[in-house]
Amino acid sequence: MSAVLPPPRFTDPAVFGRVAVLLGGPGSEREVSLDSGNGVLAALRSRGVDAHAVDGVPALAREIVAGRFDRVFNILHGGDGENGVVQGLLQAFGIPCTGSGVLGSALTMDKIRTKQVWMAAGLPTPRFERLPAGADLRAAAETLGYPVFVKPACEGSSVGVFRVLAADDLPPAIEFAAGYAGELLMEQMVQGDELTVGILGDVALPSIRIVPAGEWYDYHAKYIADDTQYLCPGLSPADEAEIGALSLAAFRAAGCEGWGRVDLMRDVERGYQLIEVNTAPGMTGHSLVPKAAAQVGLDYAGLCWRVLESTVPAEVITR
Repeated sequence: MSAVLPPPRFTDPAVFGRVAVLLGGPGSEREVSLDSGNGVLAALRSRGVDAHAVDGVPALAREIVAGRFDRVFNILHGGDGENGVVQGLLQAFGIPCTGSGVLGSALTMDKIRTKQVWMAAGLPTPRFERLPAGADLRAAAETLGYPVFVKPACEGSSVGVFRVLAADDLPPAIEFAAGYAGELLMEQMVQGDELTVGILGDVALPSIRIVPAGEWYDYHAKYIADDTQYLCPGLSPADEAEIGALSLAAFRAAGCEGWGRVDLMRDVERGYQLIEVNTAPGMTGHSLVPKAAAQVGLDYAGLCWRVLESTVPAEVITR
């Protein structure tokens, strides 16, 4: 079953007013966010939208207090862009924003709490151990059993992720943990296909099966390498229907809305396993949601338009 998008609600860019494209910021994902944001900015302007770049939350706050924008296209990856801070700020001022609200953003920025919600909802996700500061990584790995991944609970873009096949691979993760202030997540490694599903409104876009040239899909494979394969759709029609339904269920269970991306793997024994949700997915030349949208006839500029449309209340008359 292929994804079917409803027609666009608007043709006149004036309906959006003056739009801030929130990008950059001081976090570990700044460069990716700048790349994504510049792409979105150019795309919106190509469709006649009065869009302007705003770098970081303090600058956005000043602009909002001054009343200079009518809505925000949030492409600030990680940190305050995805943890509910921006969403709460804009909600307080009554400024519409793309993506999920405070709850969905804050929850899914925390991989541990997201997994707890999925488990409570009966949705499949790998077993894990929560690692607060000072936790014994060797003991946690022995509990879960090798191989495992170790990653920050509240970062994205494969920042600080360690692939641990055996006890001898743990020292780099232990060293990282000693200097990291936040919680870490240790998760059972899934053996199988790496998949991702973009969400646009109430539609699950075709899945993408990711085939990196190296052993796994790390930061280099995501943003630098040109030899990573992205197969879309990634599965058979019957499997596409199943993974789409699961991804929508996971997205909604986590309180998400608007648009986003659900990352999964298909274990050779356990089937689909939910990994995480991205509420401000990448929009770079290597990014995945634009690739999936293209499969249903939606180009990059059209995708940006559809995401921005989600900020306009349903009762607004289309034109």
